[in-house]
Amino acid sequence: MSELILVRHAQASFGAENYDVLSDRGHRQSAWLGELLAGYGLRPDRLATGTMRRHTETLDGIRKAFGDLPETEEHAGFNEYDFSGLLNAHHGGQAPEDLHTDRRSHFRALRQTLVAWQNDEIADPPERFSAFVGRVEEARRVMCRPGADRVLAVTSGGPVAQIVGTALGMAPAARIELNLQVKNTAVTRFIFTERAFYLHSFNETPHLDPLDRIAQRTYS
Repeated sequence: MSELILVRHAQASFGAENYDVLSDRGHRQSAWLGELLAGYGLRPDRLATGTMRRHTETLDGIRKAFGDLPETEEHAGFNEYDFSGLLNAHHGGQAPEDLHTDRRSHFRALRQTLVAWQNDEIADPPERFSAFVGRVEEARRVMCRPGADRVLAVTSGGPVAQIVGTALGMAPAARIELNLQVKNTAVTRFIFTERAFYLHSFNETPHLDPLDRIAQRTYS
């Protein structure tokens, strides 16, 4: 059996002009995760990210603890859905500013928007939900091809929840709740063969468990 380790990216820059850049805290989270994985001897022999900057910066932080690792594959299927674009589309083209900048308002509205998106109730979304499901599954399938014992992929909360939900046969609506609780640099692990794919653990952050790091846990 082989192992797939999915890592949600480190803390990005919520509310900033460019969300896709890791915060200083995000860089620390990435480095701590790399140290933990290396300390446990969890050296990947296949690596991947989505094409987003927050994915590649997170993997850069993880790499520092290992030295040489395989070249990174990029798969757009691991990219997050366009949550800002979905919020705007759900609100007729432009969502109120606070839905993009205020965390509480943002996540309350996002939950409602994702339900509408899954039900194909949003006119002209940046991406159809069915297309998101398809590209995430294709990225998972490509990364779980034969030839590697341990695969590590840095992605986002949406793809993590989608892959977990598929593995467990969960209804799409239930995957929203998974999506919104995935922590930055959380580890979700699967066991797979050519014919099987099983969830092993979800949303682990042992590198943030020490008392002096608990305040470093983040969700965006």
